[in-house]
Amino acid sequence: MSGRVPIGSFLLLIGTATGLAYGLMAVTTPSDQQFYDSLAPDLKRKVDAQRALKQGAQSELVRESQAQLDAIKAQNEGPVWADAVDPRKK
Repeated sequence: MSGRVPIGSFLLLIGTATGLAYGLMAVTTPSDQQFYDSLAPDLKRKVDAQRALKQGAQSELVRESQAQLDAIKAQNEGPVWADAVDPRKK
């Protein structure tokens, strides 16, 4: 029995190491706002431009999707799958 590894001690050691590593990561990693605040002014302008571009593209996509949905609703009063059904085959 001299070669037996105490599982409980091993799990406690691994759990402690994992907890310490996670705690160190949580303490040293800046939040998004802290990271943005630490940027140089020219980089902040680039980030703001990218955010505005992304927001504009997203709103354009929403607007196009809504237009397509409205067009589909205007064309069909019944269910969409009913177009493929032949009413003579019952």
